[in-house]
Amino acid sequence: MDYRSVAEQVCQAVGGRENIVSAAHCATRLRLVIGDDKKCKKETVENIEGVKGVFFASGQLQIIFGTGVVNKVYDEFIQVAGITGATKEEVKQAASAKQSLPKRLIKTLGDVFVPIIPAIVASGLLMGLLEGLSKVYPDMANSGTYTILHLFSNAAFTFLPILIAVSAAKVFGGNMFLGAVIGMIMIHPDLVNAWSVATADSIPTATAWFGLYDIRLVGYQGHVIPVVIAVWFMSNLEKRLHKWVPEVIDLFVTPLVTVLVTGYLTLTIFGPVFSWIETGVLNGVEYLITLSFGIGAAAAGAVYPVTVVAGVHHMYNALEAGLLSANGINTWMPIATAANVAQGGAALAIALKTKNKKLKSIALPSSLSAFMGITEPVIFGVNLRYMKPFIAGMIGGACGALVAGITGVGATAYGITGIFGYLITTDYVLSYTLIILVAVGVAFIVSWILFKEETQETTEEGTKETIDLQNEHSVEISQNKEKDEFAGAMVSSPLKGTAISLSDVKDETFANEILGKGMAVIPEEGIVKAPFDGTITTLFETKHAVGITGKNGIELLIHVGINTVELKGQYYTAHVKEGDSVQAGQIILEFDRERIKEAGYDITTPVIVTNSDEYEEIRLEKTGTIGYMEKALLVR
Repeated sequence: MDYRSVAEQVCQAVGGRENIVSAAHCATRLRLVIGDDKKCKKETVENIEGVKGVFFASGQLQIIFGTGVVNKVYDEFIQVAGITGATKEEVKQAASAKQSLPKRLIKTLGDVFVPIIPAIVASGLLMGLLEGLSKVYPDMANSGTYTILHLFSNAAFTFLPILIAVSAAKVFGGNMFLGAVIGMIMIHPDLVNAWSVATADSIPTATAWFGLYDIRLVGYQGHVIPVVIAVWFMSNLEKRLHKWVPEVIDLFVTPLVTVLVTGYLTLTIFGPVFSWIETGVLNGVEYLITLSFGIGAAAAGAVYPVTVVAGVHHMYNALEAGLLSANGINTWMPIATAANVAQGGAALAIALKTKNKKLKSIALPSSLSAFMGITEPVIFGVNLRYMKPFIAGMIGGACGALVAGITGVGATAYGITGIFGYLITTDYVLSYTLIILVAVGVAFIVSWILFKEETQETTEEGTKETIDLQNEHSVEISQNKEKDEFAGAMVSSPLKGTAISLSDVKDETFANEILGKGMAVIPEEGIVKAPFDGTITTLFETKHAVGITGKNGIELLIHVGINTVELKGQYYTAHVKEGDSVQAGQIILEFDRERIKEAGYDITTPVIVTNSDEYEEIRLEKTGTIGYMEKALLVR
C-alpha cells in the first residue's frame, strides 16, 4: 500500500487541510475532527484503498484501517494535512467542543447516569424478584429474610441522590466526597422525607436570604436534576477556589467554602427551582406516554432509534431515573424495548431473506443482539446501510410502543431492555410479551416487504453479482477467487475467562466484524499468551493491542479491552516487541484487569483474524468458560 497516497486521498476527501481540526489514532482507527461535516465525501473515503469502514461518532470521523496500517497512514496524514498529532483525549475534547450545546448537555447526562446503572439494576432486579416470590409464597412477606432483602432492594433508590452526586462530581471534575456530602445534605434526615409529605401533619419552614422568603424543609428524594445542577455548581466553585486560595490554607478553606456556599444555594435556590422544573417535565412525559390511548408512546417508539443514531439516547437514563425516583415505576423502559427489538425484527427479516452470505452472517447475530437490548450493531451494521429496514424498525417500534402506552407497563429499574426486561417487570409479563411480539412482528413483515437486494449467483469459477439500478439496467461484476488449499487450523484462546461471540461485544466495529471475524474473551486473569507459534507483527505503543502472525499465515489481533487506548499504556506490561518470535503458550502481555475496570473500561478482549477474507470459514468452537490455550476458533 502507498500510505502517502492513501493519506492524501483521505485529506482531500474530508475537505482538505483547512477542514481538519484535529487527528489521532487508536489501534485500528484514524480519528478525525473536521470543521464542516458536509464537506466530507464519506462514500469517497469508503472507496480508498485499505479503508474497512467509515462512520461518524461523538463528533469524530472514524476511519477504520486496521492494526499495523492505521499508524502508518496516520504518520503520513499529519504531514499531508500540515497538523500536529494529538492524543485521543485531545481529539475527544475537540470533538466535544464542536458539538452543539444540546448534544453536550445530553452527553453529560449520559456520563452521569450510565455509571450508576449497575446499582439501579441490582436494586431493581432484587425488588422484582421479591415481589414475584411474595405473590407465589404470600407468607414470605412476613419473614425476617424478606425484611432484610427488602432493605437491600430499596437502598439504591433511597440514597439515589448520593449516587448521582458522586457520579456527577467525577464527570464535572469535582471532589467526589464533597459531591457525596451535597447529596447527603439534600436527603438529610432532619428534612421531611419527600415521600412522606402527603401524610405529614405540617411542613416546617426556614427563613432564607435574610428574611426575603421562607423555604420548606423537605428532602429531595424522588429528584435527580437538582442534584446534578448542585454538584455542577459545586465542582466549578471548588476548581476556582483551588486557583484563588493560597496553597497553605487551601486544604481547609476550599472544602469549607465549597460545602457552605453550595449547600445553602442548593436548599434555597437550586433545589426548589429545578425540582419544580423536573416535576413538570416528568408529568409532561407521563402525559405524552398515555396521550390518546398510547399515541404519544407510539411517537416516542418511532423516534427512539433516531436518537440512537444521533448519539443522544443516554438522555433517557436521566428520564428513567426521575420516573423511578418519583413514582417507583419506569414507564419508559417498555417503549425503549419496543424500539430496540423492532430493529432486531427488521434485521431478522433481512437475515432470512438475503442470499448474500456476508450480509446474512452480520444480520442474524446483530438482530439477536438487538433482542437483548443492544442495538448499535444492528442499526449501524445493517439497517441504516439499507435504510428501508431502519424505517421498518421505526414502524414496528411505534406499534409496540403503542401497546406499551395502552397497557401502562412499567419496570422497577433502568438500563435493561429487550428480553432481559422480563427481569424487572413484575405484574406485566403478558403485556410485556405482547409489546415484544407486536414490535418484532410488524417490523419483520414491513422489512420483508420493503427490502430488495442485489441478486447473487455462485459458480465454480467465482461469484457473479447483478446489481439492479433505478433505470432498470444492470451492471455485472465478476470476481474470480483462487481455491484456497488451506485445510484448516485451530486457534487457541490467548486468555483465560469467558468466551463470547463477537456480536456480543459492545463496540460496533468489533461486533460488526469490520476488522475481521473471531471471538472475544472476558478475562479472569490479566495475562495474554501466544495462541500459536509465530511472529509479533504489531505491538501498539500503548501495549493494549498486539498482532501476531502464525507460521500457517493466520494474522491475529488481540485487543485487550474496549477503548483502552485512552489509558495510554497504564496498567499494561509487554513482554515482547515487534519482530520477536514467540512460542505457543508464551506470555506476551500482562495487564491489571481490576485497575482497568476501576478506571471505567470494559475489559472484554476481542481476538480477531484480521485476514479473514483469505478463509472460507472462521467459527467460534466454544462459548462460556475457557482456559489458556484451549481450542477456541476453527479457521479454514
